[in-house]
Amino acid sequence: MAFKHRAIIDTIPSYKQGKPAPTVEGHKSFKISSNENPFQPLPSVVKAIESLSLSRINRYPDMRGWQVVERLAALHDVKPEQIVLGCGSTEVITQLVQLVAGPGDEVIYPWRSFEAYPIIVATAGAESIQIPNRPDGSHDIDGIIAAINDRTRLIILNNPNNPTATALTVDEARRVMEAAPSDVLVLMDEAYIQFNTSADTAVGMDLFRQYPNVVVAQTFSKAYGLAGLRIGYAVAPEDVVDGMRKVALPFAVTDLAQKAALASLDVQEELDARVKQLLAERDRVVVALREQGWEFPQPYANFFWLPLQERTDEVAAAFVGYGLSVRVFSGEGIRISIGEPEANDGVIEVMSHFTPAK
Repeated sequence: MAFKHRAIIDTIPSYKQGKPAPTVEGHKSFKISSNENPFQPLPSVVKAIESLSLSRINRYPDMRGWQVVERLAALHDVKPEQIVLGCGSTEVITQLVQLVAGPGDEVIYPWRSFEAYPIIVATAGAESIQIPNRPDGSHDIDGIIAAINDRTRLIILNNPNNPTATALTVDEARRVMEAAPSDVLVLMDEAYIQFNTSADTAVGMDLFRQYPNVVVAQTFSKAYGLAGLRIGYAVAPEDVVDGMRKVALPFAVTDLAQKAALASLDVQEELDARVKQLLAERDRVVVALREQGWEFPQPYANFFWLPLQERTDEVAAAFVGYGLSVRVFSGEGIRISIGEPEANDGVIEVMSHFTPAK
């Protein structure tokens, strides 16, 4: 950059969106690189958008999103003052980091994890303390606890972890909470909570009721299938919500997104049915790949992680050749979203042409 600017910007990687489905002759293409819900929005949600929102696009939305806030407060049995909306949960996390961290401060989180974390932290001027995951892809809780010091301003726990799809246990979460100073916030990032079937998983809202310094982030992007409308939220102590709103982008959550979120909350049974379908497909793919001899972490999200190390790029090229876009971390592994059954069949087919390492 030739113009005067903040030097730290030069150190920040640009966030890279999952690649679109490649066009390959003889193959139907699928995008399974962004952990998106492959289903179209629920019919009642589409109807709500068409009938309630399109006539209002010339008006600013309710900046506080009170209707959604009140519904979420009732859902989680908290006060509306403890809910804050954002343009997806990524923006909520950005609000939180901007609130608590700046130059000289540290934010602790597992790594590899959500790719936006280092970008958000660096943009705030703070320092990322990345704690390498354990060999099975799960959080290194001892490492996270050992990293806490006087400069720590936020600890992020990603459950289930993106991209490894591993779950955080109740005991692990409580160990972090007991070690964290009461004036240091701990964020439970639960973007994929609806797919987390781990029997002993930590639940953000349970921790929120037990500790005064917990923030829980969730989203309508994944299970609800509203990724294109950008709406997420956090449950946090009232004073934290007040602070987050001060650094939030005004009018970020559109009226369209708010109406879609409300309609989604009205059809929980329909949502549960779709989640159940995706879980069944996840289990089918996992069984098939393990029968081929592949070893990888048990997934608790709508995606799974193949730790392929030096074979990553070779396998990734095969997916492209089959018309499938996947999330590639060169030299580390591949994250594969659970998509339509035909897409999942393609994943099984591609991996059948490789021999698992001994």
